[in-house]
Amino acid sequence: MLSDRLYMRETEPRGRASILVWLICAIVATFILQNAFLRLLNLGNSMEWLFGLSPAALRAGRVWTVLTYSFLHSPYSLLNIICNVLALYFLGRELLPLLGTKRFAWLYVAAVAGGGLVWAATHWHTTDTLIGASAGVMALLIVFACFYPNQQMTFLLFFIVPVTVKPKYLALGVAGLDLFAFVFYEILGKPSPIDMAPSAHLGGMAVGWVYFRFVHDAEWRLLNRRVSMELPRWMKRRQRMAAAPARQISSGNRDEFRAEVDRILDKITSQGFGSLTGEEKRILDEARELLSKR
Repeated sequence: MLSDRLYMRETEPRGRASILVWLICAIVATFILQNAFLRLLNLGNSMEWLFGLSPAALRAGRVWTVLTYSFLHSPYSLLNIICNVLALYFLGRELLPLLGTKRFAWLYVAAVAGGGLVWAATHWHTTDTLIGASAGVMALLIVFACFYPNQQMTFLLFFIVPVTVKPKYLALGVAGLDLFAFVFYEILGKPSPIDMAPSAHLGGMAVGWVYFRFVHDAEWRLLNRRVSMELPRWMKRRQRMAAAPARQISSGNRDEFRAEVDRILDKITSQGFGSLTGEEKRILDEARELLSKR
């Protein structure tokens, strides 16, 4: 994985927290506020009413709930927020260097909104309320599985039993479970044995797959033919003005080599790993070899 490479770590400028840290802090802070409103101020579930997603909220014009619901979690279940935060952290730290800050943020926002809209359409005639960051987490899982389908990953099942599985099988298993629950419980209106929102999960997964398939490489593929299309400005990778012609840089000149590595790491932070040229990747590999010899 990219995080296993020494030169891929600490790509954020020192002293500046990454968007992943801010996102996790916002989720945890909101959870603390929920408990304070419920247990200390005796205001009940007022935060869920104001920021949770529900058909009634959308009909009342509270459109912000399509995004804000993802920061809320059940104050009665500590396990739910722990699982979401841990998954968000471990998946996010691998994908953030690949996607870059802006694309990571847009992917997460689109997944949350997509999952929320699919859930709202499914529950339009109910009084249910959706909270939780699962839709965004599911999108990250799908994108991670697309990048590293055969990379062995180990996690603790029920925080006790170590399980090693390939991401592609994990993603397929989770998608299959959500699809089953969506068809046989959510569509039929039957109570699920597990407190989950499969429609929101599936919506987030769909956004993740669409991002990897059509957006990340900045090309659209139709009928097995590559068709170049103009993407919105915010989706484009930024190009340096008057880019200098490619030049061969050797590790012999340490100062020049170190400056070039720093420039490449900054480029990864802002534009993602996929924006690197072949020469830039060669320089990073050479830097890794030098660090491994120390």
